[in-house]
Amino acid sequence: YQIVVTCDAIVCGVHFRSEDCPEDVAARGLRVNLSDLAAMGACPVGYLLSLAVPSGTDPSWFERFSAQLASDQATYNLKLIGGDTVMTPGPLTLSITAFGQIRTGQALTRAGAKLGDKIFVSGNVGDALLGLKLLRGELGSALESQVAALKDRFLRPEPRIALGQALIGVAHAVIDVSDGLIADIGHICALADLGARLNISSVPLSLGARAVLGDVPDLLPNLLSAGDDYELVFTAPSSALETLSRISSDTGVMVTEIGEVVATPGVVVIGVGGDEVQMEASGYQHF
Repeated sequence: YQIVVTCDAIVCGVHFRSEDCPEDVAARGLRVNLSDLAAMGACPVGYLLSLAVPSGTDPSWFERFSAQLASDQATYNLKLIGGDTVMTPGPLTLSITAFGQIRTGQALTRAGAKLGDKIFVSGNVGDALLGLKLLRGELGSALESQVAALKDRFLRPEPRIALGQALIGVAHAVIDVSDGLIADIGHICALADLGARLNISSVPLSLGARAVLGDVPDLLPNLLSAGDDYELVFTAPSSALETLSRISSDTGVMVTEIGEVVATPGVVVIGVGGDEVQMEASGYQHF
């Protein structure tokens, strides 16, 4: 076996809100790291936790935070194996280093996309952005039946661990959608010195997202460039379509073809009418 290691930090005011409950903070902090393991096809094993907490935090916060971690550990079959807890005058900050294992030579990577590959994405795109906007009160209440589901997509992302493992030997390049669909496809293409054509009409959207776009159609480009979906986007040959259909059925995760890998570098978004859509931003900028 080989060991897969990933490290991700989340900071109050940047990655989550000060009013978010400790359960949501714990779930988000752990799951964004597990999403990285999923993108490499790894099986989670354990994690280190560094927690910087403002002084005066109520002891019940720690109890609820720990209980959620314990719940997620049972769900995703991994253990807390160490770390540190400190007081800070700054915002609440959570950093996790997660470890996974995979058979030698089988790890999925971002490199490996091939000319002519089809591009696929799991689940739906854009729900996390809409969930955040709902939490901030930036959207109306016209889609009340979908509000909870959209909020949950931001607060508690679902790492696609089973799907990642099933893609071993099938996908050529894989990445999780954290910076934004277009940006993350761009990361894959850059490593192969290739490009991509993305069909905007093929991008899978949830019922809630479609309801929002019915009222605010101009939001669609934002859904393609927003991060935090933590779905898997990957390339695979067209000959893998039947296999991917079976994998989707076996894992219970929808897989949708959304474009193809082309020779010209860069990611081009093609609109419903066949014309290129000009994007103001491709994804989240860290600095």
